[in-house]
Amino acid sequence: MNRWTPRVTVAVVVERAGRYLMVEEDRGGPFSLFNQPAGHLERGERLIAAAEREVREESAWQVAITDYLGLYVHQTSDGITFHSHAFLSLPLAHLGNSLDKGIISAHWLTYDEIDDLNRNRRLRSPVVMQRLRDARDGRRYPLDVIRER
Repeated sequence: MNRWTPRVTVAVVVERAGRYLMVEEDRGGPFSLFNQPAGHLERGERLIAAAEREVREESAWQVAITDYLGLYVHQTSDGITFHSHAFLSLPLAHLGNSLDKGIISAHWLTYDEIDDLNRNRRLRSPVVMQRLRDARDGRRYPLDVIRER
């Protein structure tokens, strides 16, 4: 019997002076795609630590996670289910480290620029725009809603 196992990921919305940190990814297609810094939870890792790590690895920014944005459950066209935990954060410092494999660069983009990418199908997933809309609408939960031991 095959056991269904969703993939657990984290994503981080980082805002600075009306711009949002986005990473440009080479996904092997004709165009690069854009996403918030995001990635998989590693074995034994806590969600907030994973979120901070993903931002650092994908954008070379150190951030302070401030709030929980929510859980976004989505399924890919090939039937893989993702449970994506999204966070809000503040940028602290640019670290200058090299970026993860597959990341072309990090950009600070306005909401309108990201919306244009969305209309041109250049976002990694529809969830990218949903997280951004939720953040702009003031959705946020205290970090202590997450109980990890």
